[in-house]
Amino acid sequence: MHEFKIKLALIIIASIVFIDFYSWFGFKQLIRKYSERTKAVAKGIWWGIGFVFILFVILSNTVHAVETNEFVRVYFSAIVIIVYLSKLFILLFVLADDIRRGVLWIYKKISTANTPTTAPKASNEKLISRSDFLAQAGTLTAAVPFIVLSKGIFKGAYDYQIHRVPLYIKNLPSAFEGIKIAQLSDIHTGSLLNEDAVYRGVKMLKAENPDMIFFTGDIVNIETTEAYTYADMFRGITAPMGVFSIYGNHDYGDYTEWESVAAKQKNLSDLANLYKDMGWHLLRNENVTIDKQGQRIGLIGVENWGDRGRFQKYGDIDKAKQNMPDVPVKLLLSHDPSHFDKIISKKHTDIDVTFSGHTHGMQFGVEFGNIKWSPAKYMYPHWAGLYEVNGTRLYVNRGFGFLGYPGRIGILPEITIFELKKFEKLS
Repeated sequence: MHEFKIKLALIIIASIVFIDFYSWFGFKQLIRKYSERTKAVAKGIWWGIGFVFILFVILSNTVHAVETNEFVRVYFSAIVIIVYLSKLFILLFVLADDIRRGVLWIYKKISTANTPTTAPKASNEKLISRSDFLAQAGTLTAAVPFIVLSKGIFKGAYDYQIHRVPLYIKNLPSAFEGIKIAQLSDIHTGSLLNEDAVYRGVKMLKAENPDMIFFTGDIVNIETTEAYTYADMFRGITAPMGVFSIYGNHDYGDYTEWESVAAKQKNLSDLANLYKDMGWHLLRNENVTIDKQGQRIGLIGVENWGDRGRFQKYGDIDKAKQNMPDVPVKLLLSHDPSHFDKIISKKHTDIDVTFSGHTHGMQFGVEFGNIKWSPAKYMYPHWAGLYEVNGTRLYVNRGFGFLGYPGRIGILPEITIFELKKFEKLS
């Protein structure tokens, strides 16, 4: 993991240097008419900000106190993201101007070879004018992501939405018809800094009075201590038929360096104890039977299993199903939807519904009527909402919290409320 962190830090630093260097040419075009002193100050600010950001990247990957400081890590990271996405727009306009200049240069060379030397020379005035225009347009356009991303922090991050999903299940026992199941996922307590806003979300969940609650992983970002601030709040999340949870990829403490193997193991043990203290039933590659009026359904919980690069494959569905009694309905909690894509939908179609999270819907996208789009779709074919494959279904929760960018644009934080119904049609 240490090697991965170094590579990631180097990629980020290289991106910062490249974007700063290339977009500087556009910004320099804007300030060229100002005094030398003004230009010197502007240049110092431009490159000084880049230096500070690079220093932050280095410290956040080498100094544990910086890496785990919630306020610094969350909001400083947000500033880096906003500034460099904005500068990227300037870079694109500078690139467009360079391409334009290149095409004109080639055209001029070709034209010169076929025209007399006495032909009138093209004026450079238009070239300068167009460069000015593109530099100004790039700067103005850069304001768009700056405004939108800032709004996503102040408005979208804690704008909790309740998604109501009727869940039609074949062979559903009559005692379970009308049962309400709530799902939370990806709380990421290490990113949450507004306790009042989080409490509003918790109250929204509790007001639904669900019969059963599923939490599908990632209660922390890096280590268990992040969740202690919210333990009392989450302890109030209860349901008559139980609250059931699983681990997500962030819960294992794999994304930081530990002083020893024992320290890392203790971190995971502390998280298991925290779940127990909150009254949440943690499922680690195991199953339980839910009884109601003498009728039963099965609930399975697996550890994280991801099919994307560095994500862990700790989940063992075969082990989780061992000694499971013969039940008419099987529900599965599995954090990463790629587990459904690669394993469940192909080899375990006896599972009626899989409940996942993980994608966050990339915290960015569009959901309007029947229109649903996010960059997440290019990584995960099933990234938000309800899907059906080979007769078994998957629901991907958009997440309660956030990671990296401390906000949401279009894809808002979700509390899902399912109502179980006897099978009529796939919904």
